[in-house]
Amino acid sequence: MNCDKKNLLLYAVTDRSWLDGQPLSRQVERALQGGVSFLQLREKELNREEFYEEAKVIQALCRKYHVPFIINDDVELAVKIGADGVHVGQNDMAARAAREKLGPDRIIGVSARTVEEALEAQRQGADYLGAGAVFHTGTKKDAVGMDHRVLREICGAVQIPVVAIGGVTRENILQLKGTGISGVAVISAIFAQKDTEAAARELRALAEEAVNG
Repeated sequence: MNCDKKNLLLYAVTDRSWLDGQPLSRQVERALQGGVSFLQLREKELNREEFYEEAKVIQALCRKYHVPFIINDDVELAVKIGADGVHVGQNDMAARAAREKLGPDRIIGVSARTVEEALEAQRQGADYLGAGAVFHTGTKKDAVGMDHRVLREICGAVQIPVVAIGGVTRENILQLKGTGISGVAVISAIFAQKDTEAAARELRALAEEAVNG
């Protein structure tokens, strides 16, 4: 599946911290019904076999809703199940090495906090960038908020789409207007909400405004 810019509008990253006894698949399907357009499976607490089984279930849901499905960090697993791609951080496998393993038709996303990192990721064949944290976030304890001037500079420096990630909520998303982003990546703003579908629907509309407004 190609990395179409419009698919990046509302990018959900899973986190089972807020499942409250429900299966992740149920929450993911409700998010997809609400308008999530891209999904990354990121589950740090599962062992490899559990992660594999979860990935197969979530992948099937994403195919049902025609939404790109990518794996966080684990290139080998992405190859094994035929995921649409991977997202790698600066301390994970380089984009070039990931491309060698995945081939030319899979999606590769790379985290970037500086213009230099963004340009290098693009040079190595990344399809999109995840830039942030654009706001303070509790998901990554060491994440420091990115100045939105830097976010604008990253968007202006590269030809590939940029997704803003980190602490994005319904209350602050419109502060990202005019930065040049193609979408927003959210975790708790969807999965920590009582009504996952309604949260996704509202964020989808706000993301449209933030990107196109």
